[in-house]
Amino acid sequence: MKKLIFLALIAGVTLSCATPKTVQESKKVLKGYWNLDEVSYDSTGTFNVTLFNDTSAECFEGSSWRFIPNNNTGNYSINNADCPTGERNFIFSIIEIDPASGLYDFMIKPTDAKGKSEDKVGFRLRLAQLSENNMRWEQTVNLDGKPFKIKMDFSKIQE
Repeated sequence: MKKLIFLALIAGVTLSCATPKTVQESKKVLKGYWNLDEVSYDSTGTFNVTLFNDTSAECFEGSSWRFIPNNNTGNYSINNADCPTGERNFIFSIIEIDPASGLYDFMIKPTDAKGKSEDKVGFRLRLAQLSENNMRWEQTVNLDGKPFKIKMDFSKIQE
C-alpha cells in the first residue's frame, strides 16, 4: 500500500511539473521562420520606441526570425540597411497564464551566440495570437504614467 501511494505521489509531481499540452502545441506552431511585418501602437502619434534594448521599432519591421523550440532558442536578423543590421540570438519560453481564457505570455531574453546573456535582462510580452500563419505579441509599457501597448505582427515564412 505504501508503494502504491508513493508511486501515485511521484506520478502527480511529475505531471504537475510537465509542460502543459497547449504550450507544447504552441511550440510546434511557433517552430520555423517568421517575418516581423509591422510594429504598431494603441495610441496615435509619433513615438521613439526601442525594442529589446536593441534598436528602433522601425528597424525591426521586416526583420526575419527563427524559433527552435526543442532547445528554446532562436535568432532574428535586422534587414533594414539604414539600421544596425545583423543576426541576434535569444532564448524564449511560453508561459501559460490562464488556460481557460487562452492567455499566454512570451518571454524573450537576448543572448550571445553561445546562449549567454550579458545583462541578464529579459522581456515579457503577451502572446496575443498564434496560428499556423500569424502571430501577434503585445507589450504594455508606461508612457507618461499611462499604459501604452506595442503590438508586433508576424507572418510565417513557408519553407
